[in-house]
Amino acid sequence: MLFSELKCKEVINLRDCRKLGHVTDFEFDQCSGCICKLIVPGGAKWKSFFSCDTDHVICYNDIKQIGPDIIIVDLPE
Repeated sequence: MLFSELKCKEVINLRDCRKLGHVTDFEFDQCSGCICKLIVPGGAKWKSFFSCDTDHVICYNDIKQIGPDIIIVDLPE
């Protein structure tokens, strides 16, 4: 899967069915080449300038399924 395909998918939290947004970045392990974390911005872009919304950093273990349109994650928030 290409990153351009990954960032078009909506990220949804399984616990409360809340839409978190789209993937904007990821972190990977340089030694293994595996993706460790996905990064999704926290909140609306225009609002984040005036508030202190933090990004959602989603560990690989919290990703439950990557489907054709969505990424389902299990975050305790």
